[in-house]
Amino acid sequence: MSKRYFLLPIGIAAVAVIYWKLSNDTAGATMLGVWALAMALFGSILLPTVNDVGPTAPVDPDWEPERRDHS
Repeated sequence: MSKRYFLLPIGIAAVAVIYWKLSNDTAGATMLGVWALAMALFGSILLPTVNDVGPTAPVDPDWEPERRDHS
């Protein structure tokens, strides 16, 4: 999954390069490039944690929710 995910930022970077070559617009190409870097950073940080369940809270057997009296 992680290798397939990184096709997305690589594709965005390719679009940024093609956009810059065709339009010579540095602002738009820079925004696309920053977006590609952000997607790559996002993936490198969060993808290793995809299958983590995470900690669960211990169950307190003595706890009971407050009961409301409907009188």
